[in-house]
Amino acid sequence: MNDHMSLSLDQLPFHTPARVVGIDWPALSDSDARRLRNLGFDEGVGIEALHGAPFGRDPLAVRIGRMTVAMRRAQARAVSVTVGAAGA
Repeated sequence: MNDHMSLSLDQLPFHTPARVVGIDWPALSDSDARRLRNLGFDEGVGIEALHGAPFGRDPLAVRIGRMTVAMRRAQARAVSVTVGAAGA
C-alpha cells in the first residue's frame, strides 16, 4: 500500500509534509519511547520537520499533528516516514 519510498525523519527535507510509516521502538530508550508515544507518534500520523538548531541541526523542531516538538536527530532516525500528507 506504500507507493512512496520511506526515509528516516532526520533525512526528511524541512517543510515537506510526510506521514509516519513506522517507528523502531527498540532503538529508543524507554524514556524516549514513552515521550514519543505520549506526544502522539504513531503510524499514519502527519509530520513535518520544520528546522534544526543553527549548529549541528540538533535538536530538530518537528510538527506532529498540531503540536511543535523538539527531538534529537538520534530519536528522529528511529522514525520512518513517507513524503505526502497524511489522510486526515
